Amino acid sequence: MSDKRYLGNIITPNPTEPAGPFESDAAPGVWSLEEAFTYTKAGLWPIAGNSQRALSGGGFAPPSATNVISYVTITSAGDAQDFGDLTRAATAIAACGSSTRAVWGGDAFSNIIDYVTINTLGNAIDFGDLTVTRNRLAACSSETRGVFMGGTGTNVMDYITIATTGNATDFGDTGDSQSQLGGCSSPTRGLLCAGRNAASARLNTIEYITIAATGNAADFGDLSTAVDATPAACSNSTRALIAGGESSVDEINTIEFVTIATTGNATNFGDLSEKRRDFSGTASSLRGLFFGGYNGTVRLNVIEFVTIASTGNATDFGDLTQLTELTGATSNVHGGLS
Repeated sequence: MSDKRYLGNIITPNPTEPAGPFESDAAPGVWSLEEAFTYTKAGLWPIAGNSQRALSGGGFAPPSATNVISYVTITSAGDAQDFGDLTRAATAIAACGSSTRAVWGGDAFSNIIDYVTINTLGNAIDFGDLTVTRNRLAACSSETRGVFMGGTGTNVMDYITIATTGNATDFGDTGDSQSQLGGCSSPTRGLLCAGRNAASARLNTIEYITIAATGNAADFGDLSTAVDATPAACSNSTRALIAGGESSVDEINTIEFVTIATTGNATNFGDLSEKRRDFSGTASSLRGLFFGGYNGTVRLNVIEFVTIASTGNATDFGDLTQLTELTGATSNVHGGLS
């Protein structure tokens, strides 16, 4: 912006375009009414009540499955708060979403897909059905499309258009009939990581899909260790993190990363505060968050975070509303959206 519109240069602005429609995003400087209107119309102006939210839903909270959805504000560490409820208690589910909607699918006894509007507290609404009933699946998404990948006893991938309710449609197949896997994405690519195949062998494989197309998953690279028991995966638009899971020896606490646009093997990132499996992750452009899980002895309510652009160990963020494993987590600012 030029200073010349301000008479006598009395006001000398140094404006910064807002990064997104969230009250935590900065829009400093002096803006003309025309500019403010343009960005507001485009949904790029901070709106009171909007925030960078991560949601965790469902899971196993002893002694049974739960329907609870909880949320945190990603930019501010703190304990999770109650958001609402899924339409049913469901465990070992997967979540994906857009900047406005969060979607959950899967359960051992149901093919139901639920959704909520992320910036409005309340209970979930029925979205439609998956093509196959399964649990221990993974999910990824762009702003437009959500893809549910694998699950117990199947190599099926199916997809939905997030803005439009309805049943899922066949997308293609995973490279193996794998369950207990993790998933995340950039705006163009979805990754499916590790898991257990139909022969009950643990996998160290990473595969990828092109979200806007349909087709079978292709080889991306390998993790350093074969793991199952649902490692947590999350990403920004550039980097994907895969954390925890169970190896042939025990639960693990390692975090590894890959660059999503470039195929190749994973590299060490850091460690979780303790070993754990059967948990979920999601992210913003800056932070990766990990929710709950099981450490081999007890279920956990811990939430931890890392700074994605650097490497290092996870830091305490806060606590979930209950001790929970096998949740599904997503956010309105994850890597598939930016």
